[in-house]
Amino acid sequence: MFKKDKDKEQEKEEVAKPDIEITKNFESQEKKTEDDYRQLWDKYLRLQADFDNYRKRSFKERAEFIKFANEGLIMELLNILDNFERGVKAADQKKDFDLLHQGVDMISKQLHSLLQAKGLDRIKALGMKFDPHQHEALEVVEDDNTDVDIVEEEMQPGYTLNGRIIRPAKVKVRRPKEKLTPADPAENEEILEENQEDEEIDKEG
Repeated sequence: MFKKDKDKEQEKEEVAKPDIEITKNFESQEKKTEDDYRQLWDKYLRLQADFDNYRKRSFKERAEFIKFANEGLIMELLNILDNFERGVKAADQKKDFDLLHQGVDMISKQLHSLLQAKGLDRIKALGMKFDPHQHEALEVVEDDNTDVDIVEEEMQPGYTLNGRIIRPAKVKVRRPKEKLTPADPAENEEILEENQEDEEIDKEG
């Protein structure tokens, strides 16, 4: 009897043993999953922080770049400004208008040369065929001696920067005079009849 009870107890232990093993494996797997999740979450937080720092740093660098982007151009313009001030001072000391004129002309050439080297080009206007994409007509005159719209006068120069129009030229345009076509006789008769009917209505009224 005692042996049978012992066998039963052993059977129970053998049956319970797989359940315990399964439970332990499950708990171990659950713990591993939690650890993996925690590691992934920590990695995500670090990546998020790194990205925020990168974004802030990029924004700051961009702001600094925009702030000082024209530093090189301004340094070159300062040289021209120095020449201009020296020219004005020399002309003032000598009271020489011709000297001042020469100095201003020289400064103008230096400035145009610098801007052209930076990609600035003047739009051709005077004597050219009117182009609404490059020219802005401020005044238009009619002329019997032309067949196309021609720029007669440049009131303000226009410019392109590296091929892109940044300011159209403001111009005066000479265009062909509009020729009036002769009226249709039938149309004239119709107008005359309408006028006569209006006069008769006025008399009756």
